[in-house]
Amino acid sequence: MLIRYKRNYEKIAMGLLSFMPNEKDLKKLQQTVKQYETESEYQLFLWKEGEDIIGIVGLNMKDGVAELQHVSVNPSHRHQGIGKKMVDALKKVLKDEYTLSANEETHSFFERCEDGEIKLENDQ
Repeated sequence: MLIRYKRNYEKIAMGLLSFMPNEKDLKKLQQTVKQYETESEYQLFLWKEGEDIIGIVGLNMKDGVAELQHVSVNPSHRHQGIGKKMVDALKKVLKDEYTLSANEETHSFFERCEDGEIKLENDQ
């Protein structure tokens, strides 16, 4: 289930964002989270399954385009289609107000979601 970021999820969000290649540095990570907290065009969503938050997606939303800035899944939950589920849920949330697109860092992942190449663990 996709849920909006709240300040009390800060440590979880930082942990998940730290799996992104460009978010390894603590100061950069803190700046990223602060940007999502303070700038209205930046929106952060968490993915919750059961009681656990296992994924995160961040968007830059402006001029009718929601650009995928960050997408990360807890390593112990990868290769189960969680990232694709997050993208599909985002499309439902955005409806007709925004077109979902990707930036340079998330482009490859986004294209695989669109092409249906991301397989669930049980797929052959």
